[in-house]
Amino acid sequence: MQKVFVKSIIIYSLLCTNVFAIEAKDVTTDPQDYYLREDQAPDSLLLLPQPPAYNSIEFLRDKAQYDWGKSMRNTERGHQAYLDADATKDNVTKQFSPSFGYEISSTKTPEIYKLITTMKEDAGDLATRSAKVHYNRVRPFSFFNEPTCRPEDEKTLSTNGSYPSGHTTLGFAISLVLAEINPQRQNEILKRGYEIGESRVICGYHWQSDVDAAKVMAAAVVAQLHTNEEFNKQLVKAKEEFSQLKK
Repeated sequence: MQKVFVKSIIIYSLLCTNVFAIEAKDVTTDPQDYYLREDQAPDSLLLLPQPPAYNSIEFLRDKAQYDWGKSMRNTERGHQAYLDADATKDNVTKQFSPSFGYEISSTKTPEIYKLITTMKEDAGDLATRSAKVHYNRVRPFSFFNEPTCRPEDEKTLSTNGSYPSGHTTLGFAISLVLAEINPQRQNEILKRGYEIGESRVICGYHWQSDVDAAKVMAAAVVAQLHTNEEFNKQLVKAKEEFSQLKK
């Protein structure tokens, strides 16, 4: 066991030298996918501590959670983790619909759909970009050279950083906004946001510390979005649409 762990640390050290680039996009290049400019987004490198060192107590917790995640993959919870890994607009809204209490889609709730599908990259991309690039933390499945719950994503994800988790940031940020629209379902909605982060650990795509840091960034980006005129206009439309749904 000790030899395997040492070997993993060596692999980790080698992989950390592989610098990657993220194409810089924001509202100026994709107005349908962002509300913020890059210079308006919260800076994850500034806000977050360094990810845990491989010889730290915190990393032992990451390893323990990774082992727990693997044990969950052949369960119903593991199947949900597989579904949560798809961050496309229609799947994100589909996975949140049960907790929200209404179907969120481009046809049934177009204003709510537009709100959260536009903000999701502000959270999952802009708010995590700087720390991901700087630390280029190796993902668990690459660290241990083991399969994940969703093999079709492994090639792409192995080339970019793990810290903080973009999926978790977008998931928890969306849950905060949906809970504002439908406060009577806030517990169910926020639990769903929490579960999206947990799913990343189950799949082996993120360490627990990646997920924990992502929730900080989710809160930060939602706070920033509330200062954005276009976001606030769309939020008003989404709340008006929801009031009609309740009738």
